[in-house]
Amino acid sequence: MIVEKVIGNIEEIEDIKAFHVEKVVLESDDLLKRVQRVQTDHGTELGISLPPNHTLRDGDILHQEGKNLIVISVKADDVLVIRPSSMMQMGIVAHMLGNRHLPAQFEEDAMIVQYDYLVERLLNEEKFSYTRENKKLKQAFRHVDHSH
Repeated sequence: MIVEKVIGNIEEIEDIKAFHVEKVVLESDDLLKRVQRVQTDHGTELGISLPPNHTLRDGDILHQEGKNLIVISVKADDVLVIRPSSMMQMGIVAHMLGNRHLPAQFEEDAMIVQYDYLVERLLNEEKFSYTRENKKLKQAFRHVDHSH
């Protein structure tokens, strides 16, 4: 089977327990790949061929047949979750990490970056509040094109 579009996300389904869910388990980096061959946790093989500029998200529904769904499930990433105590601290952290061109995601009061021992050392030196977590992210870290 070739999947050419995402037909929804399980977050949009009110009673997900009424469905049988087959999962395609991916690393978060694989969410950025438009074309790939995958296998579900039940052994079903799929080809994914999405349109340009389309990326996958955790919970995306690739196929539905009655009450059976094939859904993307993202593995947890090793990340640093930084929770600055003030706007000043947020600015300093953003500046330091921006100089490293490190992609970040934001959730509520936290900045999330992929684990890096040098960043962890820097956060410790500056006495910034953070935790190292295995966290399931909704989307992949995306590097921004840049030039100096």
